[in-house]
Amino acid sequence: MNTSITVVSVIITVSFVLLLLSFIGRKNDKKAPKKKKNKDRGTIIREATKRLSQNPRDPEGLSAMGNLHYLEQTWDKAYAAYEILINLAPSHQKIDEFECALRLGVSAVKTNRIQEAVKAFIQARKLQPNHFEVNYNLGYICYLQKDYEKAIPYLRQSLLVETENVLALRYMGFSLHKAHRYREALSYLKKAIDLQPDDKEALFAMAECLYESGATDRALKIFTHLRPDPALGPQSALYSGMIHSSTNQHDKAIVDFEIGLKHENIPQDIANELRYKLAVTLIKDQDISRALMVLKDLQREKPGYKDTPSLIVRYQELNQNKNLQVYLLAVQSEFISLCRKIVIQFFPGAKVKITDISVFADYSDIVAEIDTPKWSDVVLFRFFRSQGSVGELLLRDFHGRIKDLKAGQGICLSAGIYSEESRRFAEGRPLDLYDKDRLNTILNSVDSGTPLRKL
Repeated sequence: MNTSITVVSVIITVSFVLLLLSFIGRKNDKKAPKKKKNKDRGTIIREATKRLSQNPRDPEGLSAMGNLHYLEQTWDKAYAAYEILINLAPSHQKIDEFECALRLGVSAVKTNRIQEAVKAFIQARKLQPNHFEVNYNLGYICYLQKDYEKAIPYLRQSLLVETENVLALRYMGFSLHKAHRYREALSYLKKAIDLQPDDKEALFAMAECLYESGATDRALKIFTHLRPDPALGPQSALYSGMIHSSTNQHDKAIVDFEIGLKHENIPQDIANELRYKLAVTLIKDQDISRALMVLKDLQREKPGYKDTPSLIVRYQELNQNKNLQVYLLAVQSEFISLCRKIVIQFFPGAKVKITDISVFADYSDIVAEIDTPKWSDVVLFRFFRSQGSVGELLLRDFHGRIKDLKAGQGICLSAGIYSEESRRFAEGRPLDLYDKDRLNTILNSVDSGTPLRKL
């Protein structure tokens, strides 16, 4: 009996609890707010189209269509909507004028309406002067228009809001670089590369800034790293070669220029400069025949590039005269050795004793005692390697040294010419002048055993 009563009590209790929970659930359902259903794309278009068919300048219809096209990145249609909305904004409080101006600017950029974009962003900036996207876009547009000094303050303002924005850092660095503010550019470019290590354009710009700031060793490492890049490789190789050439590492410079020229689709101006620098470096390395080949290729590709025609004429002559190559291009020891040979062979049948050799920046002097069957005397030889003009002052100095040495004669040889004043000064004085043409005759004959004085 007691067991039956207990079972019934349990059943009644459970039923009561279930009834109570059911009641509470229904009560909560009544209190819970109904969720608004998001309109689908088709509904938005239908409702907006209906509004706009009745009034093409309906703010609500235009806002709906503009927002839809903006989010879908249909930029032409977004631009058309916001172009009307921005004009309606002053007379309709529900229209967000700043958002319209911002979105109009972005749509204008995307559709290459640059002047319209600038107007829209400036209007937006009047409403929110410190907004990141507004300042960034104005800076970016100025950068594209190559107005780098104007881009810098806009980009700087944008970075006050988003200090780690990689695009703002990138174009701030680029703008400072293009404005030749190389040291300032470095910090921004470094931050941009830290955030985006595969940005090779920023890396190249950083190397250029290092190069222009005098940090050529650091710049060289980057340029060498970028030499294989299809886009940046040719110009990187050009810089690498220029750095190596400036430190007289001609072999490395030649390799750099050759790597640059191996690339495909090289911009013509870069290709021309690579060929020119390669030829000049080969000349410094005394590889005249190969330099001529490169110069002639350059002349075919770009007739009259820099002084290419005159280099071809000059070095064709050098290529045919080994002694002239030595006279103009060889190291000092080889040059002096050639000059000694000229002095020893200069006077036929003479005994020659060289008593002094002096090397100066512009010329080298050799003092020799000459003893011939007919006369004996001290003769001063002066050798000019320059192919320029020898002026009167240099000859006056030469004449003064002849007097100091109590020499009987001075022989002056130059790879260039003598000015009219210097020739007039030599008249009536113990000075014998050998210009480029007479020097070439001597250089062509110095190894033949022919007495040079008779020439």
